Amino acid sequence: MTWDANETSYWSQDASELAAALESGPNGLSSDRAAARLLSVGPNSVEDAPRLSALRLLLRQFQSPLVLILAFAAAISLALQQWVDAAIILAIVLGSSLLSFFQEYRASTAVEELKKRLALTCRVVRDGVEQTAPVSAIVPGDQILLSAGNLIPADGLVIEAQDFLVSEASMTGESFPVEKRAGIVRPDAPITERTNAVFLGASVRSGTAKVLAVSTGRRTEFGAIAARLGARQPETDFARGVRQFGYLLVRVMIVIVLFVLTVNVSLHRPVIESLLFAVALAVGLSPELLPAIISVTLSAGARAMSKRGVIVRRLDAIENLGSMDILCTDKTGTLTEGAIVLRDVLDAGSQPSDEVRRLAFLNAAFETGIENPLDEAIVTAGKDIGLSTRGAAKIDEIPYDFMRRRLTIVVAEDGAPSQRLFITKGAFSNVLDICTSLDRDGVEVPANAERRAELENVFKAKSAEGFRVLAVATRKVPVKADYDRDDEREMTFRGFLVFYDPPKADARRTIDDLNRLGIRIKVISGDNRYVTAHLAKAVGLDATSMLTGEKLVKLKDEALWHLAPRTDLFVEIDPQQKERIVRALQRTGHSVGYLGDGVNDAPALHAADVGISVETAVDVARESADIILLDRDLDVLRSGVEDGRRTFANTLKYISITTSANFGNMVSMALAAPLLPFLPLAAKQILLNNFLSDVPSIAISSDNVDADRVSHPQRWSISEIQKFMIVFGLISSAFDMLTFAMLLLVFHAGEATFQTAWFMISLLTELAVVLVLRTHKPAFRSSPSQLLLWSTLAVAAVTFAIPFLGATSSVFGFVPLSAIEISAVVAIVLGYIAATEVGKIWFFWSINAAGLSKPIRARKTKASEPRPHPVGPFVSALVATALVVGVALVLTGTLILIGTLVQLGLQPHEALKPVFWPDK
Repeated sequence: MTWDANETSYWSQDASELAAALESGPNGLSSDRAAARLLSVGPNSVEDAPRLSALRLLLRQFQSPLVLILAFAAAISLALQQWVDAAIILAIVLGSSLLSFFQEYRASTAVEELKKRLALTCRVVRDGVEQTAPVSAIVPGDQILLSAGNLIPADGLVIEAQDFLVSEASMTGESFPVEKRAGIVRPDAPITERTNAVFLGASVRSGTAKVLAVSTGRRTEFGAIAARLGARQPETDFARGVRQFGYLLVRVMIVIVLFVLTVNVSLHRPVIESLLFAVALAVGLSPELLPAIISVTLSAGARAMSKRGVIVRRLDAIENLGSMDILCTDKTGTLTEGAIVLRDVLDAGSQPSDEVRRLAFLNAAFETGIENPLDEAIVTAGKDIGLSTRGAAKIDEIPYDFMRRRLTIVVAEDGAPSQRLFITKGAFSNVLDICTSLDRDGVEVPANAERRAELENVFKAKSAEGFRVLAVATRKVPVKADYDRDDEREMTFRGFLVFYDPPKADARRTIDDLNRLGIRIKVISGDNRYVTAHLAKAVGLDATSMLTGEKLVKLKDEALWHLAPRTDLFVEIDPQQKERIVRALQRTGHSVGYLGDGVNDAPALHAADVGISVETAVDVARESADIILLDRDLDVLRSGVEDGRRTFANTLKYISITTSANFGNMVSMALAAPLLPFLPLAAKQILLNNFLSDVPSIAISSDNVDADRVSHPQRWSISEIQKFMIVFGLISSAFDMLTFAMLLLVFHAGEATFQTAWFMISLLTELAVVLVLRTHKPAFRSSPSQLLLWSTLAVAAVTFAIPFLGATSSVFGFVPLSAIEISAVVAIVLGYIAATEVGKIWFFWSINAAGLSKPIRARKTKASEPRPHPVGPFVSALVATALVVGVALVLTGTLILIGTLVQLGLQPHEALKPVFWPDK
């Protein structure tokens, strides 16, 4: 059955009656009924699109506008009964689509396998037994068991609750947790007043509850909001850059193609042939494999990272991980071992105390809110000496929150039926604030200023030694039905709990390694300033570069923007301040990563450029994160950053190289169209060229990346790609013009010879440029991956063989070339490689000199920084490019001249004598 929450107003229904209507009960649903209902209502998800099946993914390849353009060209060929041309076009469409499909399917399969490792689960009661079920399998009628840190998996009615506080900021905008209890609320109550109902997307801050699921998936309140908003994820910087890059290419392509088509028609060339040429040109100039290349490269990076213990939840986060230059993290478990032990238990007079230990044990053992290692250490130490909860019964709990920073348990003790014992444990200053007395050898004495100063001195001394210190206080109160935070007053300070969490042995080395990668560590901790400073000294951070939460709350945003980048330690911080610190660092132009695993880390994880959590984190932290570490270790994160930068570098390789090659061909076509008596390439030849050049591009995802590309944060820069496109595109066009001149003026080539030679040169230069421009170093000093190298060489061999394949080559209109013509082709390609190599060295030198490759995102440059002038480096780059091309043309022309003379049977030195030695 289905259940419409809005029509039934389930929050106004009795829980038992509602359960009966949903065919549930004290034992929950039966497994068979839950399975049948899942088939009826569908999976518990607000997402519209599950993973595409193989068939749907294959069909999607044919939805591309470029494929539709080719289909249009094939239809024209069929209408004109040009069967061979139509067959060639359709074969190339099929080959390209299958190539793209294979790569995308393999990538999507890998990503789905990674997602399965992180799929959320929850505890439910089915068949009368508590069991774990995937969140996607929750159905109306399920009884869900919730505790602190859980994400609420469905809309439902609270059946039982114990100190149950829920954060509903995603639904109501209310930043503070609200308490939920069993009961009945009026039917017309708005969401904010439905105190007996919980909603999908909210998170549990403290306490426990049993909830009857009423609405799942799209039928939930959150699902309705997602449907209205289209359930779209915010666009990342990387996705935005790819989109803008696509717009740039499309605009340039439309202008050039229309120009070429207009020129051909004005020269009275056949309209249909000109139209096919323009269509093929549009396809040949488009990086149609870009979506597949990005998907393949990112998924390959995600697979490599998963082998190192770094799971990527969102592929676009790899780019952000690579550009990260600040990492914010807590210290526990990251810089420390995370194995907290209770070292000492002291009374108010700084003496060991068994009574304070017993009180702390009762508080920790009865606590049902947020699980934490401090309580685990207290309980473990107590059990080791035989402590138990016998003789005491829990009456109530005032849960911990991050404003009070303390937890109170109300206990009934044997022998004292007329009163209750308040046991409060928490941060030293927050506990001392509610104390009016302290215990000295069993006697309560006033907590005057002198005695408070003594307690503070003990706290500071222990903290400065690297210990974490909590305080314990008690109060006897009369029996009543309910207790709340207002009862935490006039308490007696009982003593100190002293914990130790040693720094990791390799923490200093790991921090140094991250610094060498251009990543600065900033500690954001709720712990006190003294223990954090002690740890900072031990791991090599600046202990004097500190900002406390007390000072931060008094700072205006502008002041925080100034201080945040210069501060290493943020101490005594509350959750709202964590998010504010992250946003201040972003405002000053930094790419910020945040590592956290607690309920209070979710806002900062969501705000950061890349949220990082661990596999053992609470649900709300894991779901807010982009990257999951299987081990909470900064060294694991360091390897993840390096893998992320390699992945990002390989993605940009394809984009930059393809852009420059396509732009060069575009300019060459535009210039050649009005000058040649025939088309420089037939439509089918352009398509074959495009297909063959794409084959090695798939291997770019496996390519090696130079160490200097991994050693600093990387960023996406449209302006740099534009300059790259123009400079190297024009170098390519210059050699295309040389090719045209050589073929027409030296070899007097006809249409077939011209098209064959230029096809070979165009394809070989596209293959060569991948190996040259894949690195900032000289090509011979950087080794490509074996897959990229051999796939490139294989296609190059095919290129040389094509003119000599007889019937196959004649289908495409190719003819065999003479030895001198082959030599000229090789000479031009070698000249192009040399010119590109020299131009590359100069280009990257000018980019670095202009300051355009800084690891800070250009869109957020600080106003105080001088911006590099964009025209000067660009103009100088063009001048240098012209000089490089000129020298290369002279050298290449000389080689061609010598080859031509040899072909004519003349010795070069004899033929040139009349020029240089006329008197001889």
